[in-house]
Amino acid sequence: MKSPLFIALVLSLPSSNKTARMRIWRALRGMGCGVLRDGVYLLPSHKFQPSDFADLESDVKAAGGFAMTVEMNFKSSAQSEQVRNLFDRTGDYAALITQIHAAEKSLVRLQPPQPPHVEALAKRLRRALQAVVNIDFYPAQAKRQAQDALAGMERAIQNQFPSNEPRKAKGSIRRVNAADYQGRTWATRKSPWIDRLASAWFIKRFVDRKARFVWIDKPKDRPKDAIGFDFDGADFTHIGNRVTFEVLLASFALDGDAALNRLAATIHFLDVGGIPVDDARGLEMILKGARHKAQRDDALALAAARVFDQMYAAYRSA
Repeated sequence: MKSPLFIALVLSLPSSNKTARMRIWRALRGMGCGVLRDGVYLLPSHKFQPSDFADLESDVKAAGGFAMTVEMNFKSSAQSEQVRNLFDRTGDYAALITQIHAAEKSLVRLQPPQPPHVEALAKRLRRALQAVVNIDFYPAQAKRQAQDALAGMERAIQNQFPSNEPRKAKGSIRRVNAADYQGRTWATRKSPWIDRLASAWFIKRFVDRKARFVWIDKPKDRPKDAIGFDFDGADFTHIGNRVTFEVLLASFALDGDAALNRLAATIHFLDVGGIPVDDARGLEMILKGARHKAQRDDALALAAARVFDQMYAAYRSA
């Protein structure tokens, strides 16, 4: 028997129950359902899970309505393509790109230091983009265009409101031997956050098991003979479009580890923006909690290392 192309929820609700109608409509919209006609809502079979419609069926019936989940195929490829077009997100991406460009233009009137609302605006646009990506079942060029527009806006923010983040160094990444980096002191800026925390974990886990870390105010405070990372002039720092964590992976020839690369994509997005990553927001919230509880930078680094250990293990098992 031919596998269905689409799964449909067919429903009807009493017109008097406006609260239930609105609740169910919002749920269907949030799932990204296509609307074939009033009361017939579709999901592509390759994205469908039985639980997707089960709860809604129960909700509809509890509100005095009718609901049934059915499999759907169509007689011709033209009909299938017509239904597939119900899931076209080009308009959503276009509206988002317009918002991104408007936000970028508004930056011109602002002066350093960065106003708090700028980061809030960037985060809102990141969330909005991720919301569309989550229901884009047939990605096309519009997705990449929106991602590029957001990345461009984030670069504009970085250029206009320089932070204490290291500048991108020029040149290529050199391969090094981990044997030359054993039992060393490693220095980076104090109050470590995403990139520095992940880099410290990587160093301790994969490079130098006996590593000692010092957290400095300024690059000139680096102790003599210490290996510096994630600051201007450090031994390991941003190069080109790669953040320090990515540079460390390549330098120590571990950029072929698929699990580390998945983690690197998350670190990159949280540190400098760019292409959204599903796991990024969850990691950010957990590390914010760790930072809130930690009394010292060493304690924060230790707590973060446990989180990175667990994420790495999860990525390896996947």
